[in-house]
Amino acid sequence: MINKRLLIKNLLAHNDENSFYDKKRRIDISHKEGKAKFLKHICALSNSNPNNNSFIVIGVEDEDNQIVGTDFFDDSKIQNLINAYLTNPPIVQYENIPFPHLPDDKVVGLVTIRAKGDNKITSLRKNIWKYYGGSVFFRDGSMSMPKVFDIEIKDNNSSIVADIERHAQNNIEHTLDGVFDFMNTRKDFSPQYKVFKEYFVVCWAGLKKVVKEEVFFSRVDIKLINEQVRLFYSNLDEVSIKYDENTFKIIEYVRLGLQNSYKYYPLEETTIEFKNNATYHIKTDLLFQPPQYDKRVLYHIYNTNNNLLEKLKKGMSLSNHEEHDLKNLPITYLLCYFNLFHDAIDKLIEIRPYLKAYNEEIYTLYKDAMRILRMVKYS
Repeated sequence: MINKRLLIKNLLAHNDENSFYDKKRRIDISHKEGKAKFLKHICALSNSNPNNNSFIVIGVEDEDNQIVGTDFFDDSKIQNLINAYLTNPPIVQYENIPFPHLPDDKVVGLVTIRAKGDNKITSLRKNIWKYYGGSVFFRDGSMSMPKVFDIEIKDNNSSIVADIERHAQNNIEHTLDGVFDFMNTRKDFSPQYKVFKEYFVVCWAGLKKVVKEEVFFSRVDIKLINEQVRLFYSNLDEVSIKYDENTFKIIEYVRLGLQNSYKYYPLEETTIEFKNNATYHIKTDLLFQPPQYDKRVLYHIYNTNNNLLEKLKKGMSLSNHEEHDLKNLPITYLLCYFNLFHDAIDKLIEIRPYLKAYNEEIYTLYKDAMRILRMVKYS
């Protein structure tokens, strides 16, 4: 089993960006340009590596390889995006890898790309941003470039990648160090662990509360220690955790509402099934059913949001009441969109730079609203 933290260190230490490896400070697939560039790199790496894994490491400075981290990204539906836009899409896995020196809410993103091995070219299925449907990309050194290509795809990387992965294998020392580190760093949040199939170790921690005999956790952190992968992290949402000898199950809830009337709605269920052959399978199911509201109430709130957006764009000062409305703005725009106010999605995207510049707390609420939207859209 590969320790993903060691894998990232090996990639950074021994290899500049090349035909099987790319690094990014960040990615943003909330808009068409960001999606297009991400899909271009996936396409290029898949075509350039037909018989081995290739990687994108996210949260690293390009100039000096400094690990600065990026936001936890729990887009389990990223494969759906790739399937929608690419012909002969590769298998793609996005994982969040914690590093000891990073803040709790920051990780390094690891994207693993594996071509299906049928020697078929991966290409864009349809137009996106400035790239046309049918476009094909390959890696040319550290660049993802469109190519007029010969149908023969050469394999020059398999032995190199195999050697890198071999040097990143996990061992009992790494596992024990990972468990002790988790139990010490999360000691204020009642850390626990469970060993599955005498091999896998899952650690989790969170603030526990009991509601009508149901146990929920907030400020939750869950790691699969063997691979040094953070499975879940949230400062905001409520989570229920259940497990037996073979499975570990998480149900995530989101707090939504209008006019100071809120409820928790189940968003997504993640089940990790551990096998007897030292493998595991992760299955996610979207549970979310968006709440529906009276259209007259929503029109009033939507217009209030639009007025608030205009004031932000003009740099005008806000009253205390407007400050309060601003905190609710991302979720209320989201609820308007879920209630068929189709223009609300454009407003939600438009307001991003203004909230980012205004206040870190409000921008965090915005990112959480966009995470919910992303998960629902790609389902």
